[in-house]
Amino acid sequence: MSINYDQRNFCEDGYAARKGRKKNNKAAKVVIFAMELLVIAVMAGILWMVTRVAKPDEGGIYRVDFKPGDDLKIPEPVKQNAEMKGYMNIALFGVDISNEKTDMSGNIVDLLPAEKSRKSGLEKGFRSDTIMIASVNLDSGDIKLVSVYRDTLLNVGDTYSKCNSAYSTGGVEKALKMLNSNLDMNIKDFVTVSYWALSEVIDSLGGVYIDVDKDELKHLNNYGICIGKTMNVPYIPLAKPGKQLVNGIQAAAYCRIRYVGNDFVRTQRQQEVIQAIEEQAKKADLNTLLNAFNQAQDDICTSLKTDTIIPLLKNIAKYRIVETGGFPKEDLRVVKNLGAKGSCVVPTDLERNVEWLHEFFFMDSDYRVTGGVQEYSNQIRQIVSKYPN
Repeated sequence: MSINYDQRNFCEDGYAARKGRKKNNKAAKVVIFAMELLVIAVMAGILWMVTRVAKPDEGGIYRVDFKPGDDLKIPEPVKQNAEMKGYMNIALFGVDISNEKTDMSGNIVDLLPAEKSRKSGLEKGFRSDTIMIASVNLDSGDIKLVSVYRDTLLNVGDTYSKCNSAYSTGGVEKALKMLNSNLDMNIKDFVTVSYWALSEVIDSLGGVYIDVDKDELKHLNNYGICIGKTMNVPYIPLAKPGKQLVNGIQAAAYCRIRYVGNDFVRTQRQQEVIQAIEEQAKKADLNTLLNAFNQAQDDICTSLKTDTIIPLLKNIAKYRIVETGGFPKEDLRVVKNLGAKGSCVVPTDLERNVEWLHEFFFMDSDYRVTGGVQEYSNQIRQIVSKYPN
C-alpha cells in the first residue's frame, strides 16, 4: 500500500514531514505517556486474580518479574537511607510504539498491522518518550510526580546520552538502572503504557476535562487526525478552546503538542492529563473501572504484584497527587547542542539536582549524593565543556 503524501499533509510533524528524511532521523512520532499510579493500582488490583499473566504476544496484562537478587543499580547508601523508608517509588514509562513501515529514505510506504505493533515494545525496543517517577508516602497517601525530561544527558550504562535511549537499548531493566544510579533512587517497580492504553482508559472513564488554549487547538486537532489514523479509528475534532470534556484520542493529542511552548511545557500538559484521569477515576463506580481495565490490559506492562497492590487498595481513597515537578530543575539546567548527541537537556550540576529531588520527594534537606552521582556530575561537566557555544 502506497501512502499519498498529498492527502496526508495535515500531519504537521508526522507522515508528510518525514518525506526525504533518513530513517534514523524521522520526525517526532506520537508522544506517549505513562498513566498515574493510582489509576493503574485500582484497575490492576481489582482484576488481578482473574487475569492471567501474559506474554507479549498473548492477551492480558504483561508482567515482568525482577528477582530479589537482580541488580537494579540501587546504590548501597540509598538502600540504607532511613529518610526513604515509608515511601514506595515507581517508574512510569510511556513508549513510542509506531506501526509505520518506511523505505530507505524514511518515506512511509505501508502500515504494519496495528495489533502487531501495539503489543511489541512494551518491555523493550522503543524509546521511552515519557519518563516519570511517582513517589508514594504510604503513611499520608501523598503522591508526588517528577517528570525526567527525555532528552536529559545522563549516564546510560555504557555511555552518556539522552536518558530515553536506555529503554530502547536495554529495556525497562536498563531504564530502571539509569534512574537509580543517576538519581540515587531505590526504584524496583514500574508501569509502562502505550497510547492505546491511555486512550482506552480515558474513553472508559467517559473522558477527562482539559483546559485547551486557543493557540493549542489547531495543533491538538492535527495530532488527533494522525493518532486516529494510526489507531484506525475516526477522529472527532474539537470545535473551540476552553475547559471541556475530551475523549481518549483528543487527550493523547493534547499531550503531543510541541509547537506551543517548549518540551517542558509539553510535560506540564502530560501531568495535567494525569491529574484529570485521577479526578475521573475517583468518581467512577466499580463497573466503570472494571471496563477500563478490560479495555486497556493488553497495552500495560508492569512489575507490580498482588502483594504490592493490595496494601494500596485497602486505603485507596486517601491517595492523591499533591505536587509535581521536573528533572533537571529549571534553575539547574540548560538546553545545549552537543554535536552527535543532538540537543540535550543538560543538568548544570547533577549533584545539586539530585539533592533537590530528595528534598522534594522525601523532605530530606540534608541529603548528600553518593560517589556515583559525583562521578557522573563531573563527567557531564567535561562533556559539555567541549561545546562552549
